[in-house]
Amino acid sequence: MFIVKSYMLAVILCVITMMCWGSWGNTQKLAGKSWRYELFYWDYVLGILLFSLLVGFTFGSFGAEGRSFMTDLAQVSLSTFGWIILGGIVFNLANILLSASISQAGMSVAFPVGVGLALVLGVIQNYIVQSKGNVLLLFAGVALVVVAIIVNSVASSRIQKLRSKNIEATKSMSSGKKGIILAIVAGVLMSFFYSFVAKGMDLDSFESPAIGKATPYTAFFIFSVGVYLSNFIWGTIAMKRPVEGEPVNYSDYFKGAGKVHLVGLLGGAIWGLGTVLSYIAAGKAGAAISYALGQGAPMIAALWGVFVWKEFKGADMKTNGYLAIMFIFFIAGLATIVYAGR
Repeated sequence: MFIVKSYMLAVILCVITMMCWGSWGNTQKLAGKSWRYELFYWDYVLGILLFSLLVGFTFGSFGAEGRSFMTDLAQVSLSTFGWIILGGIVFNLANILLSASISQAGMSVAFPVGVGLALVLGVIQNYIVQSKGNVLLLFAGVALVVVAIIVNSVASSRIQKLRSKNIEATKSMSSGKKGIILAIVAGVLMSFFYSFVAKGMDLDSFESPAIGKATPYTAFFIFSVGVYLSNFIWGTIAMKRPVEGEPVNYSDYFKGAGKVHLVGLLGGAIWGLGTVLSYIAAGKAGAAISYALGQGAPMIAALWGVFVWKEFKGADMKTNGYLAIMFIFFIAGLATIVYAGR
């Protein structure tokens, strides 16, 4: 299987993870023009599962080092399987809530609040699982990201107040508040999933992993199974009790055009690519640093939201100033986290 040998390559993979995790939401935005997010999500989780098989039988099976995908899958212990499946279940609930938040508050708000909170709490948990990297620099970087999150919340609050002056925007303001609440809940839940998966892998040796433990490729596949199967619970609840709009049925899913289904599958593949690269990089960079860099995704999502989807259109100079400060602190925080791993 493909194994990362250098820290710098691990960092590069984490940067790609950050871009993937911060960009998959664009597919939801594209599909959302004519497609409810509850229906989009079924294609999204299927895309993750299919991509996990693709990467398992390619990068997870090529090369002479480590255990190949099928060999590794056959020897995974019950406890390892349970931890990774649990990670998939928890992640799926968190991500459904994050998707609902995106539909309510937009990418430039939902991602910084939800994923940013997950970053802070998740780094602490993952550092406990594997204490790798300079702890002071790591948490200094996280602190800078926290400041960026707070500044983003201030900018969001300002744009909502500006829009509330418009009678037609009252409903939008209410949706924005609901979206922020959903993002907070999603962030707390999302902070747990990566540490659960990390417990199922031998992060100290991907070349000769311990018996019963999973390689990154096997872990990603098992995780994807947990995500997909749990969607029959979480996804069904989201369909029957949506945060906004009328309930939708399974029959509505099959009424969607082929293009809209492909967009959802693409979203799952994009997120899946970022996830498996993060697992691969964790062996060299450490779980906490790999997770922290990937969770820089809010900066990418905010860029999409601000410059492509125009979610802050009509903002005054002060609000735009807050956004600029947010990006500066995010970049400084991520740079500090990278240096912590050296």
